[in-house]
Amino acid sequence: MSDPSRDIRIGDTERHQALQVLGEHMSAGRIDLEEYGARSAKITTAKTRGELMALFYDLPDPRPQFAAPMAMFPEASKAPARTWEGMVIPAVGVIVVIVFFVALRNPLIFLAIPAVALLWGQWNGRRR
Repeated sequence: MSDPSRDIRIGDTERHQALQVLGEHMSAGRIDLEEYGARSAKITTAKTRGELMALFYDLPDPRPQFAAPMAMFPEASKAPARTWEGMVIPAVGVIVVIVFFVALRNPLIFLAIPAVALLWGQWNGRRR
């Protein structure tokens, strides 16, 4: 069975590291300048981990190292969701608009929205 990590695409960082490792092998006399040139050309065009590691099949350590692949969408926090908390400030905004048009007609009532937002943020910050 083939290793699925061999199909993971690589970037410039991995290619640069592979070129450095290949240079170490040339310095140690394991490959000559002509072979270094041929392998380094293939390293610069490699697209996957498998293509890159195939260039080191006959060489001892050191070999290129790869970091664990990062998830594109990390898992959501395991903390319980508190969806109602995100609705407090919008609800206050709607209430303020209703109070403005129905009762007060004073534009200062709209200052209640940032005031409630600040108080809500302070109260929520202390609970966590």
